[in-house]
Amino acid sequence: MFDVEIYTGNREENYQMVIKQLKALLEGEKNQIANLSNASALLNQFLKEVNWVGFYLMDDGELVLGPFQGLPACVRIPVGKGVCGTAVQENKTMLVEDVHQFPGHIACDAASRSEIVVPIVKDGTVVGVLDIDSPLTSRFDEVDQKYLEQFVEELTKHI
Repeated sequence: MFDVEIYTGNREENYQMVIKQLKALLEGEKNQIANLSNASALLNQFLKEVNWVGFYLMDDGELVLGPFQGLPACVRIPVGKGVCGTAVQENKTMLVEDVHQFPGHIACDAASRSEIVVPIVKDGTVVGVLDIDSPLTSRFDEVDQKYLEQFVEELTKHI
């Protein structure tokens, strides 16, 4: 049974707690869809001031929408296009303070202003991305990046 945690520590302690919760949620489960679904729900419950949390998975050379929390989203994103496709192409986390200033931004939700995208790398290959949007400019920073990369690293063990 999952209990909603009240996060009372500083940001880093709270991120460490959510990664611990992720480990408990995924323990013993190998189904990718189940694990990605729980991971997106956990982050959506944990993160404040976000309007979309989810995954895009590589399929036939492009990103395809996976489990998420939020409004309906773009279904397919070509590698190299938008923030998600650029994260795959460059194989690095994209931390975007204002998506309207990002060349080639794909506006799935007009309310989104900032975004962080973390590649999911398995056996040296990008297999998808974690994508999180916020209606606030500059919502994400290096602390978010550090711990979301750790979150994805833990998740990758279970997909």
